[in-house]
Amino acid sequence: MVDLTASTQNDLADLVNSSVAKSGELIAAEFQSAGRGRLDRTFEAPRQSALLFSFYLQPKRSRSDWSFVSFLAAIAMQEVISETSSATITLKWPNDILIGDKKVAGLLAQQIGDGVIVGIGLNVSMSESELPVPTATSLALVGSNYLDRNLLLIDFLNRFESIYSEWESGANFLDKYRQISSTIGCQVRVEVLGRDPIEGEAVAISAQGALILRDGFEVNVGDVVHLR
Repeated sequence: MVDLTASTQNDLADLVNSSVAKSGELIAAEFQSAGRGRLDRTFEAPRQSALLFSFYLQPKRSRSDWSFVSFLAAIAMQEVISETSSATITLKWPNDILIGDKKVAGLLAQQIGDGVIVGIGLNVSMSESELPVPTATSLALVGSNYLDRNLLLIDFLNRFESIYSEWESGANFLDKYRQISSTIGCQVRVEVLGRDPIEGEAVAISAQGALILRDGFEVNVGDVVHLR
């Protein structure tokens, strides 16, 4: 745990590139001055109001499967949050975690060197005025009493380790993801910078985490808007 850093994701990437970080290493921060989300968006939370961490893994499975690691992390975090609230907790493709229709956590994954870095930001004790956007929420705002970030991190790591070990042994978590996805079965619009939007019904995800539309089109990157 560090008190202040620009980005746990960047710090860990530097350690990986310097051959210092080993598989399983993690960096957590009280505050990030230059946190980032998907598509290089900025992310900032008041000090001690969010659980902010990144961890590095070197999967044994084929490199083509590595992109699913972040989905495993999303599943693990969804299970943790589900125990903190009576509200419905779902996953919005690719890896936003929603309480109702508001985002409470986001994940970022990048393949680097011989492995993958996964970064997670979970809004824990943020007040409404501290939220980055009106479409966000926090555990505190939905009435959760489970706001100890250390315990949340321990719970997540235990759950992720179990899920990850099963996946490394060949287990398939596509059905599990489908059960807790708010995107699959939904009419969506996929927005990619510099391209025309694509609309269709999301029907599945692939083993590599691509979103599959009813017409067979596979979406690997982009913002998804739920239309209905």
